[in-house]
Amino acid sequence: MAQTTFTGPVKSINGFIGAGVGMSEVVTSGAVTLASAGKILKVGSDADGKISLPTINDNAAGATDENGLNSGSTIGASYTFVFESNATDLDIKTDGTDKFIGSVANINTTDNAVVAFVPGANNDVMTFNGTTTGGKIGSVVKVTAVDDNKYFVEGTNICTTTAGNTATVFADA
Repeated sequence: MAQTTFTGPVKSINGFIGAGVGMSEVVTSGAVTLASAGKILKVGSDADGKISLPTINDNAAGATDENGLNSGSTIGASYTFVFESNATDLDIKTDGTDKFIGSVANINTTDNAVVAFVPGANNDVMTFNGTTTGGKIGSVVKVTAVDDNKYFVEGTNICTTTAGNTATVFADA
């Protein structure tokens, strides 16, 4: 297969696999609204802020381009968060209409306990505090738009707290 080089944004429906130095970026403190999917988002600069996931568009109206592709859909868009700094008060949130499904495994470094947390039906925010709800350096959380109003979450979340006090990251906004 021939190699092609692109400059600027390119959209592929079920086609490209990204790799290389441009596939990661640092997300710092403050309010951040994500625009591009597929990159590894390195949570840094004390991990204190609000990260807003884009609204999921399943293009249910069926609008297609000249090739018959459902080009407006964001289904399959993924965001991988890698914690390079300890969270102090970090929220990853949806628009309020989109909700989380899936699970996050909390690993407590104080007593080596592992507890998995599953979001409730109305959960639309994940909060990391560096202790009971985790977000310590080395935590990884991946969020993928899988259907209209549904973000699938999977991850390994490192926390430190006294035995038995690990808490879920999931909440309602």
